[in-house]
Amino acid sequence: MAGGGAAREVTAVGSTYIGRFAPSPTGPLHAGSLVAALASWLDARAHHGQWLVRIEDVDTPRCVPGADQTILAQLAACGLMPDEAPVYQSQRGALYQKALDQLVARRLAYPCACTRQDIARALAASGKARERHGELVYPGTCRQGLHGRPARAWRFLTETSQENTRLAESPQTKSANKSIAKTITSAGTAGEVAWHDRLLGHQMQNVSRDVGDFVLRRADGFWAYQLAVVVDDAAQGVTDIVRGQDLADNTARQILLQRALNLPQPRYLHTPWCWAATAKSCPSKTAPSRWTPAARLPCFSRPANCWACRAMPQPAHRQHGYSKRCPSGQAVMQTRRTKIAL
Repeated sequence: MAGGGAAREVTAVGSTYIGRFAPSPTGPLHAGSLVAALASWLDARAHHGQWLVRIEDVDTPRCVPGADQTILAQLAACGLMPDEAPVYQSQRGALYQKALDQLVARRLAYPCACTRQDIARALAASGKARERHGELVYPGTCRQGLHGRPARAWRFLTETSQENTRLAESPQTKSANKSIAKTITSAGTAGEVAWHDRLLGHQMQNVSRDVGDFVLRRADGFWAYQLAVVVDDAAQGVTDIVRGQDLADNTARQILLQRALNLPQPRYLHTPWCWAATAKSCPSKTAPSRWTPAARLPCFSRPANCWACRAMPQPAHRQHGYSKRCPSGQAVMQTRRTKIAL
């Protein structure tokens, strides 16, 4: 574990590489998820590393019974076999509780009594309108206490203050606070987190402004995605995260948690959007974009046609022959400058 300062970024090349694919069992995988799975598998194989599968079933109400087995069957039909038995987030609650306890002890997490309606009213009263499809930015209402209201959830404190630093007395707490403070001040603007994406390049987000203090444990008692994924990646020794670009805006929040918990920071690569032939993105809820093990796998005439194969080091697709099995179908991948028909 890294101690003090910013979380150390794991270097995969020349050292142990561990990648992962972490689907939620809300139904069968769709084309975009299969492209992300293939990209992460190829990257792991190109670096002679391990590839893991983690079933992210922490959001139990949204999970579909049997979907986990369907997903594993889909991956197996594509030849994407994990190097270890899959783990399930629903069985790892004790790890998440331990992490939350550490954050509370370090004055980096606090209870919150607000409902979504409370947050919306507070934002409206302050003249901050919510952008369409944008985050409902938490205004920090409960930072200074619940004022007699019952706690509903737990939130992460995205900014440190002199008061929090004064209350934090243990060396570990001081280390975590210094790490967060460095994050806040390194870019010159409070709350900004900068990181490097292997495909997208330099990235930056102001978590305090764009998201606010985000939830760690929900009002319904279930663990929030951000905390669970950070704890699991560290526990499994994940060094490289290759996932879809739709998850890129989670990265800054996860880096903040990594630093607060003194955990190593993986490297990140976010794959381009997957587009249907109509140039619309392939959403997870669009049935035609889903692929089942019984469906015939498309073949490609050249490895260069497959974005995932193109993005990995050149020997990867030749060594493993996955240009003939790419599960992305006749989707269209949009890169920053062009669309590549697959």
